[in-house]
Amino acid sequence: MHWLTQLFSALFAKPHHESIRDNRLESNLFVRRALVAFIGTLVLTIVLLINLYHLQVVDYEKYQTRSNGNRIKLLPVAPTRGLIYDRNGMLLAENLTFFGLYIVPEKVENLDRTFEELRMTVGLTDEDIEQFKKERRRSTRYTSILLKPNLNEEQIARFAVNQYNYPSADIRPYFKRNYLYGETMTHVLGYVSKINDKDAERLKKEEKDVNYSGTTDIGKLGIERYYEDELHGQAGYEQVEINSQGRVIRKLSEQQPIAGKSIHLTIDLPLQQFIMDLLAKQKGSVVVLDPKDSSILAMVSSPSYDNNLFVGGISGADYKRLLDDEDRPLYSRATQGAYPPASTVKPFIAVAALTEGVITTSTTVFDPGYWILPNSTKRFRDWKKSGHGNTDLQKAITESSDTYFYQVAYKLGIDRLSEWMKKFGFGMPTGVDIKEETAAIMPDREWKQKRYKKSWVIGDTIPVGIGQGYWTATPLQLAKALAVLVNNGRVNTPHLMKEINGSTVEPYKDPLLYEDIREPAESAWAAAKRGMYGVVHSGSGTGRKAFAGAAYDVAGKSGTAQVFSLKEGQKYDAHNLKKFLHDHAWFMGYAPYDNPEVLVAVILENAGGGSSNAAPIVRQVMDYYLLQRLPKINQPLQPVNTESVTNPESAVQNSTETESAE
Repeated sequence: MHWLTQLFSALFAKPHHESIRDNRLESNLFVRRALVAFIGTLVLTIVLLINLYHLQVVDYEKYQTRSNGNRIKLLPVAPTRGLIYDRNGMLLAENLTFFGLYIVPEKVENLDRTFEELRMTVGLTDEDIEQFKKERRRSTRYTSILLKPNLNEEQIARFAVNQYNYPSADIRPYFKRNYLYGETMTHVLGYVSKINDKDAERLKKEEKDVNYSGTTDIGKLGIERYYEDELHGQAGYEQVEINSQGRVIRKLSEQQPIAGKSIHLTIDLPLQQFIMDLLAKQKGSVVVLDPKDSSILAMVSSPSYDNNLFVGGISGADYKRLLDDEDRPLYSRATQGAYPPASTVKPFIAVAALTEGVITTSTTVFDPGYWILPNSTKRFRDWKKSGHGNTDLQKAITESSDTYFYQVAYKLGIDRLSEWMKKFGFGMPTGVDIKEETAAIMPDREWKQKRYKKSWVIGDTIPVGIGQGYWTATPLQLAKALAVLVNNGRVNTPHLMKEINGSTVEPYKDPLLYEDIREPAESAWAAAKRGMYGVVHSGSGTGRKAFAGAAYDVAGKSGTAQVFSLKEGQKYDAHNLKKFLHDHAWFMGYAPYDNPEVLVAVILENAGGGSSNAAPIVRQVMDYYLLQRLPKINQPLQPVNTESVTNPESAVQNSTETESAE
């Protein structure tokens, strides 16, 4: 730096003889100063060029990305949700187009003031604002968020007039799920609703959050929840240029979303509607299966509710009304209602006892109307006070002798009894393709110890023999168990999905969750079925009245489930009990007997005896399906040939008619 000091000293030094003007010296001084100025300018220009080079060449991509980020945005495009149909192609769930007011909150100077103004313009409500704030918390910055859904024509017109006041808001179309049959299909279809914080966290954990960009709804219950991945589809995007207010100027490129796949269910909609009308809001459930593959033809839970209430978010008042309803419409009685299965399980226990060698088809027990626990005075009452007299297995199932099956349970013991009933599916999830299902309770020693911290005693086993005690089951479990019996031990998984239609058709494939029951001889299965045939066709059968004059042969079993235990010597008196303490009514059956086309299980809460209340429901369902629906779907049903029934008369006990509580 010393030479620069000398240079400046020389340039700016005053002449020694100011009186004598030396033109040559001044000229040299000017040249030197001009040279320095030129060099300085050159150096600064070089520095500027170097910086420009870095900006335009070296760091080009970096600054271009920043620049594009200010004017180019990737907007997610939500896929169209797949449709849902019944087994015959009738549409059950569709997507309707609505218009909503969207806003970019980061572009609004005063959101609260804007909200107040929009209350008058488009009828903005507190619930709209609350939902907007929830959605904003899970959205990225500078994203348009739905503020006011479901705008009508008047609201759209009012906003259009005032739109210049809201440069960061605009009206856009969006899809909304619509369920065409409301409460009739609610407990099968479930519903979609707003993605909440819990959903967003799960999607992020499963690395699916990107695919839900731009999507506001997700399946919450039923088919909508179970097949969410198939129904949702694949999100797309649009690359757009925006202005300073966040409005789209033009579209630069796009990747089309892939629509969700459509699903065809096994449900027969007319049958489902018929049953819903038949129950007429009576508390209970009806499950109808095709016994050949356990596909669900109908699954009704009553009372129900309109699932459209939850689409887009249910109001606080509506949700409170459903929660406070004593009839509990929110839960599915078909898959979540756990009831004592009562005498309906006697045919299954018969198969187990025959296979274990505890009884034979000719084993006879004298039934005086009660059974006494050996080495004690403890009595277990039969539903028929006078008893059934000498009773073999056939008569025990046909007339539903409790005493006979008390003895069977005592001989089997809880270990074998519980193990066998689990093979039929009790105490286990059925595997149905909805997540809202309880396994109910198939009690054993381990269960009681875990639940009550007490050891199992023999007195606990006896009521289990007639489907009471700690044992509970769902209507779907009972229907599945009956299908196993009808198919001589083949275990099919009850299912609602018939096929998924995307680019290809994917038919339902049984996951084979449980092994077939191979131990029983064919004669054991036949004995249980003959007993069930007698229930309907014998003069003393508990279901004879309900099926009198039927145009097809039926096999069935009734059951009356006690809600509470009677004390020693106490008599059940329905007239002096509150309704919720009345017995539950069960009936299950299949038809035609030789070549089953339909299988039905019914539970009516607090309705009383199964044969007098549930059996008529099964009769009407079978009449409708076999005599009306099947002739339309297939060819007309052939007249019943009683000669072709596999020796049914040998199954019928020709005892005098008795009025059965079962």
